Amino acid sequence: INQVTKRVEQTTIRRTIHERSLMAGFIKLTSADGFVFPAWVAQPAGKPLGAVVVLQEIFGVNAHIRAVTEGYAEKGYLAVAPSTFHRVKQGVEIGYTPDDIAVGIALKAAVEGLPAPGVLPDIQAAIDYAAQTLGTSGKVGVVGYCWGGLLTWRAACLLKGISAAVPYYGGGMTTPLEVARQPQCPVLCHFGEQDHAIPLDGVHAFAKAQPGVEVQIYPAQHGFNCDHRGSYDATAATLARERTLAFFARHLA
Repeated sequence: INQVTKRVEQTTIRRTIHERSLMAGFIKLTSADGFVFPAWVAQPAGKPLGAVVVLQEIFGVNAHIRAVTEGYAEKGYLAVAPSTFHRVKQGVEIGYTPDDIAVGIALKAAVEGLPAPGVLPDIQAAIDYAAQTLGTSGKVGVVGYCWGGLLTWRAACLLKGISAAVPYYGGGMTTPLEVARQPQCPVLCHFGEQDHAIPLDGVHAFAKAQPGVEVQIYPAQHGFNCDHRGSYDATAATLARERTLAFFARHLA
């Protein structure tokens, strides 16, 4: 019993230290059209190195995305994860079962079906919040996963105030419409060569059409960065994260 109590006390101490060094929680942001939506914000322990806007998958700003956001804060960045589902449904936080995936796909379709510019003003509001919080000395990057990867690519091409962008396996990025876009900042893309949703020939065509974009391909499946999914690949995820952090260090410093 004493050993169990000791382990619980040690866990509590570690959690308290973590909470003191890293503050995180939901805030409300307002888009240019007046729409109010939530965003998960994680503050680093010291002065931010810059800021990273984290764009969700089709599962909402769930526990995984919040953990990813906090992971960037632990590396010294102010990190902001806006809810990009909020315009069609509030409080979305789902898992990874087949039923959850079907729900997420339907919500994504609903957002993609919104009149232009859709959810982009919400992403711009998150970028602006990050920039204003940093002040004149900081730069903002964007990273996104799955659908968030597609939104990251669009943000790099269409939005203001971004110094670097990193889409992870952005579904739809290899379509002619998306390939024709031109990024306004440095971009690093991560793809999986075993991705059932993004054929490899499309990835190669994207890389050829976008010679200024750094494209990295891993022997992994779609969603390889998410440790809540069966497709998680620790080796690919670790390497992609190392490359992403190095990319942000170069362009957000």
